[in-house]
Amino acid sequence: MSHISAEKLTEIGKTEYDKIKEKLKASALTPKDRMAIPQQDMPSREPIIRARQMSEVALGYTKEQAVVEAARCLQCKNQPCVSGCPVNIPIPQFIAEVAKGEFKAAVDIIKTTNLLPAICGRVCPQETQCQGVCTVGKIFKSTDKAVSIGRLERFVADFERENNLTTAPAVAKSTGKKVAVIGSGPAGLTVAADTRRAGHDVTVFEAFHKEGGVMVYGIPEFRLPKSIVAKEVENLKNMGVHFETNFLVGRTYTLGQLLDEKGFDAAFVGTGAGLPKFLGIPGENLIGVISANEYLTRANLMKAYMREKSDTPTYESKIVCVSGGGNVAMDAARMAYRLGAEKVYILYRRTREELPARKEEVAHAEEEGVEFKFLESPVEVIGDESGHIRAVKLIRFELGEPDASGRRRPIKINGSEHEIACDALIVALGNGSNPLMVKTTPGLDADEHGHIIVDENQLTSHAKVWAGGDIVLGAATVILAMGEGRKAAASINEYLAKN
Repeated sequence: MSHISAEKLTEIGKTEYDKIKEKLKASALTPKDRMAIPQQDMPSREPIIRARQMSEVALGYTKEQAVVEAARCLQCKNQPCVSGCPVNIPIPQFIAEVAKGEFKAAVDIIKTTNLLPAICGRVCPQETQCQGVCTVGKIFKSTDKAVSIGRLERFVADFERENNLTTAPAVAKSTGKKVAVIGSGPAGLTVAADTRRAGHDVTVFEAFHKEGGVMVYGIPEFRLPKSIVAKEVENLKNMGVHFETNFLVGRTYTLGQLLDEKGFDAAFVGTGAGLPKFLGIPGENLIGVISANEYLTRANLMKAYMREKSDTPTYESKIVCVSGGGNVAMDAARMAYRLGAEKVYILYRRTREELPARKEEVAHAEEEGVEFKFLESPVEVIGDESGHIRAVKLIRFELGEPDASGRRRPIKINGSEHEIACDALIVALGNGSNPLMVKTTPGLDADEHGHIIVDENQLTSHAKVWAGGDIVLGAATVILAMGEGRKAAASINEYLAKN
């Protein structure tokens, strides 16, 4: 689908609003009326220009667009969207407030279960969660036509922040109990908020020099502005949550020392999955082969694109190949253009239909000039005399029967090897669990993949220790990590009330 200018989409939204505003005021919209309202597309920056800028690509709804999109909601009695949300946001209720133009009331409803709506509205895969079970989408036989819940969540969160309407949640009387939260990603921040609201003294320990975890080092500025993450952290600080940065639990102090020597009564481990996976092919140690994890961390957290000032400048390249098909691969490919690449390819061994990345991210990547090479994958990295990458040898695939993931299994086509010239290969195949926490904490059990083992309440095998997010699930989403954080916090609060 070709790009439509923000001005045109704003105009369309205003026209649709004018058509329905009288019926909205009179609460006279019938289900048939609602089904006739066209879905509102999200305005975004012009592709050719934005591909060289770090500014956020998606611009958000206008007030008129938000009201029009909210008016599409049928207010189902069975509320399937709520069941589809990992933190059970009261979705129909907040959307009803948006349709009335009561944007602050809407975000207050969201915050009863989710304190990070500006973040979730931007990066959560709503199409496989709340929007995936939306009745409107089912009527149209397409999740793409569901009510745009995530965009509405983003809109009301931005409205609150931009109009200085944010207030810190109420905190209960001090219990005298101390909670240590290891990692300041989405799971950790959720636990910090919920345990602090219960009156506990909460300290978040972050290994990097900035709070936010993967939301700061992993997700690019053009998808999630760091100022938004900083604002959410500030809100927690206003609640009384303490943050200790440059503090690597397992090295600065062990988890056992925090509990036994520093007087913490409970701990939550939300350290994410930061150990990059590689292809395991010849030539992967050549200069110019880099994990997406490192590539994005350098650009997002270390400001590597500021070459004159950065202590860890980016590896300069003109022709970049990215191996992988998830959201991280899209982020790396799009970042490559912003770091000066002239041509970027994504290499994926299945077809477009099997891509795990969000459709919106794939569309944005294509708009910006990323070229997809489907049914192809690297088998060797080829270097020059100086030890730098000069090309990647690829092999073609065809799809066979579905594998355990439900996707059709790629089968190599013998004799189909061929080369593609490039001066950088970014490997975006996901991450494993960092083993540091398990190795330095006796009694903390993990499975064969390094994921910490927990029960239905996120409690680990170690007394007083809970865990959640990527360190438990493997690669997960922000909202799934938050869902685990909420369960863990509820269990921690119950435990501390009894002990």
